[in-house]
Amino acid sequence: PNAATLAQIYFWRAKPGKLDEYSRYIRDIAAPIDEEARRTGAFISVTTYLASDTLVPWTHMRVFALRDSAQLRALGGALTAAGERVQPDSVKRRQQSEYSASLRDRVGAVVVQLVR
Repeated sequence: PNAATLAQIYFWRAKPGKLDEYSRYIRDIAAPIDEEARRTGAFISVTTYLASDTLVPWTHMRVFALRDSAQLRALGGALTAAGERVQPDSVKRRQQSEYSASLRDRVGAVVVQLVR
């Protein structure tokens, strides 16, 4: 029952000169929020991949493994709620959001089924 059947994948492109800084942001700011969301049942796991191929349109691919479509539907809200628990100060949350926007652009998202 804990096996992933779906994944929500987000594709991000670090802004020029911001690759390492965005990777640090994921590790230092996003990862604790992700862990809080995972701990409370939002998803099974998340893995971030960094592209070494400069020809692909993304630099970072974040893959959230999900049990089912119910987890998929609730993912966005669960991540937002986890962010509020990790950083209850709304001003600091807004600053983190603005900071992340200065580091990267979203270039796509896709939901995929896992083939077993």
